[in-house]
Amino acid sequence: MTTIIFETPRLRARRLDSGDVEALLSVYGNAEVVRWVADGHPLSRERCEQWVEVTQNNYRTRGYGMFALEYKLSGQIVGFCGLVHPAGQPEPEIKYALHQVVWGQGLATEAAGELLAYGAREHHLTRVIATTAPENIASHRVLVKAGMTLGPLRTNSDGSQTQVFVWSGSECANAA
Repeated sequence: MTTIIFETPRLRARRLDSGDVEALLSVYGNAEVVRWVADGHPLSRERCEQWVEVTQNNYRTRGYGMFALEYKLSGQIVGFCGLVHPAGQPEPEIKYALHQVVWGQGLATEAAGELLAYGAREHHLTRVIATTAPENIASHRVLVKAGMTLGPLRTNSDGSQTQVFVWSGSECANAA
């Protein structure tokens, strides 16, 4: 049974299931799409299968995780978004990745804004962060349009830097 999480004018977000491995691989297996994700290396089928398992555990323990983004009219998966806690970090972090063919259509902003509203509405989240490479200007624009504010530049243990964005419950009206 498909669990719909939220809808936007063009998209439907739903929980992942084991049948989504191919769709995950088509997004996260693309080197250009994952250029800004984690270590920048495409994921293997095995890692996508593990991702579905981890995500389903997150649904059980937190009530949220990563979600498939589908066009409402066709049901075609165009990407993924969600609220996660990478490496067990205490505060939730928004993540998203879309098929390269739909970049530039405003879908990431549409999904991110509604994802923040969903987190506040359904899980009473009052603070959500996002992290990006400082050079990833496209994601910076998406996050600001979705209602997040520019936060600090964080230095990682390897000396690299990460740009942090912050959303707080006081901005809930902007994300709804």
